[in-house]
Amino acid sequence: MKVIAFNGSPRKGGNTELLLKEAVKAIEQAGSTVQTFVLNSMNIEPCQDCGGCDETGACIIRDDMDQIYDAIRTADRIILASPIFFFSLSAQAKAMVDRCQSFWCEKYLLKRPIKGGAFGRKGLLLLVGGMKKELGAQCSEECAKAFFRTVSVPEHGTLCYLDVDKKGDILNHPTALKEAFEAGGKLVESRVKP
Repeated sequence: MKVIAFNGSPRKGGNTELLLKEAVKAIEQAGSTVQTFVLNSMNIEPCQDCGGCDETGACIIRDDMDQIYDAIRTADRIILASPIFFFSLSAQAKAMVDRCQSFWCEKYLLKRPIKGGAFGRKGLLLLVGGMKKELGAQCSEECAKAFFRTVSVPEHGTLCYLDVDKKGDILNHPTALKEAFEAGGKLVESRVKP
C-alpha cells in the first residue's frame, strides 16, 4: 500500500508536524512506508490559471510539483496536514492544492479520473488551529474535501484541534496524539477489493 503525506506547516517541529508524526508512526508499525512531502521546503509556484492544463490535464509549470503529481497519481492513501491560518489551509498547503487544477481538468473536463488500485483510495485530514471558532475548521475542511475529491479520493477522515496555538501545545492535549495514531492505523487497514 502506497501512502503519501503532505506537511503543510511552515513551523518545524510544530503542532501539525507532531500530529502527522503520530499518524505516520502507526502506519509504519502496520508495515507500510510513508513518503512525506514537507511543502515549506519545496519549490511550488502558485497556480497561474493560465489554462495550460485544460486540454491535456498536465500542468505546464515545471517545479517540485512534478514529483507530487506522480506521487498523488499512484497513492492508495493520502494524508494532508495543515495549520489553520485565517480560516483556511496554510499558504504552503493551499499552493499545492491549487496546483491540482490539472487533476480537476483531467477528471472533469477530459473524463479521466485517477483509478484506485486494489486498496482503493482514502485520505486523512489533520488540522490544528489557535482559534476557538469552528468556522476556521469548517472552511479548511471544505477546501481539503475539494482537493481529495479532485484527486479521486472518495472518502477521508478528519481530525481537527482548535485552541492549540503555541509550538508544542498539542503535546498537552489529552487525546490528540492518541487519536492521530489511531487514525493512521485505521487509514491503512486493508480491505482488498474482490
